[in-house]
Amino acid sequence: MKATKQAYPPTPQPNQNLRFDQNGEFKILQVADMHYANGKTTHCLNVLPSQNFSCSDLNTTIFLNRMIKAEKPNLIVFTGDNIFAFDSSDSAKSLDAAFAPAIASNIPWVAVLGNHDQEGTLSRSGVMNHIVGMKNTLSKFNPPEVHSIDGFGNYNLEVGGVEGTDFENKSVLNLYFLDSGDYSQVSTILGYDWIKPSQQLWFQRTSAELRKAYISKPVPQKHAAPGLAYFHIPLPEYASLDSSNMTGVKLEPAGNGISSPSVNSGFFTTLLAAGDVKAVFTGHDHLNDFCGNLMNIQLCYAGGFGYHAYGKAGWSRRARVVVASLEKTEKGSWGDVKSIKTWKRLDDQHLTGIDGEVLWSKSTGGNQG
Repeated sequence: MKATKQAYPPTPQPNQNLRFDQNGEFKILQVADMHYANGKTTHCLNVLPSQNFSCSDLNTTIFLNRMIKAEKPNLIVFTGDNIFAFDSSDSAKSLDAAFAPAIASNIPWVAVLGNHDQEGTLSRSGVMNHIVGMKNTLSKFNPPEVHSIDGFGNYNLEVGGVEGTDFENKSVLNLYFLDSGDYSQVSTILGYDWIKPSQQLWFQRTSAELRKAYISKPVPQKHAAPGLAYFHIPLPEYASLDSSNMTGVKLEPAGNGISSPSVNSGFFTTLLAAGDVKAVFTGHDHLNDFCGNLMNIQLCYAGGFGYHAYGKAGWSRRARVVVASLEKTEKGSWGDVKSIKTWKRLDDQHLTGIDGEVLWSKSTGGNQG
């Protein structure tokens, strides 16, 4: 456990500098709500009667291994409720088992916290501290340049252009990770937590600094590089989407089908004002897997991944894949990001791909930063 006390892993990590591959693509696998507990002794929830006897956390592990093998992503992002700590006998062991396929793949991976990760033998800070000490992770405890910020696991990653091109030393895709908290700490406000002003200020400053670097020499650009944001609990604005303006489903039965905080802390407005984030990716509501466009920001769910998480019998567990593709320059080299596409895969016999769509393209622009 001593190594987990450090804010950063003690040994150099492979692929510390994320960048687009020689094919001009960068692929992200999002895994939402694994709800891992004790492995083979932990039963599955909401599966078909034929699956009941043999189903356990190991089904989650098998699904993750299959997804990694099929998609070969450049980065794996775990968006919270990685473990269901209340049912875990040892949170550290559950974390190790949950992330084991990612670690074994030698693919860089990151995680943020959900509302169930801290309900066991590790506190919220303890869980994040353990994660940042694990092999091959690019997760950070918090931004090193910020002295005071709410939550644990607020950080950003830059994805460089293709090596050997004009963009090799520029971040052409920016990834933001935030801690959306667990439950309200304000006695008069019930329900889930929210993204606080200190986190929004960090995001604003980081976004502005990245924009400044991108529009500066070498190869000055007109707009900010596109960004993607990942956290666990959906924003209240997700409730404004319906079948007329979304791809995927909203099957959650409670209220309006969105389990967001009961107060709106204004993060969507902050994202709009910053202008660079083109899509937000969350989990939390396992039976929602849609993406919908609100004011040129795509609000997306991944859909439930884990077998010890609640689901719906006969409705496959699933994962979301996002691919950013670069533009070819006049000189035939790779340039900046041309488009961002997404699809999901189901945990069925063929890992069926569904709901492929373009989330953002440079040509149609939309919310240009």
